Amino acid sequence: MSGAVASPKRVQNVFVVAKEPARLHAFYEGALGLPVKFRDGDRWIQYGVGNTNVALACLEEAAPATGGLVMVLEVDDFEGAQERIVAAGGQVLGLRDMGDHGAVLSLRDPEGNLVQLFRRAAPTAA
Repeated sequence: MSGAVASPKRVQNVFVVAKEPARLHAFYEGALGLPVKFRDGDRWIQYGVGNTNVALACLEEAAPATGGLVMVLEVDDFEGAQERIVAAGGQVLGLRDMGDHGAVLSLRDPEGNLVQLFRRAAPTAA
């Protein structure tokens, strides 16, 4: 590989794929005391934990994940990422554009674990 690869800026989020987000929310908020930072009904419930986020995602929001935990790493851009992922034995699953929020590149590592790279949307001119 030529050139240095920019490392992720931070762990942007870790989310739990939830079959019953409302039930899990009662646990994460009530038993663990996680404060709600953002909520989109029972589709996505995000908690602020220190300088990162922990969230519950319904099956539709979590796709292509179907269970478990997903690590989301924030990056500045996706340039060259797909080629590096494949060259290192991973699999690129797709890019999801979320408009003003940004975009997510979903991938599987060589052991099949789902990881996502998150790129913020460019600021819009006033």
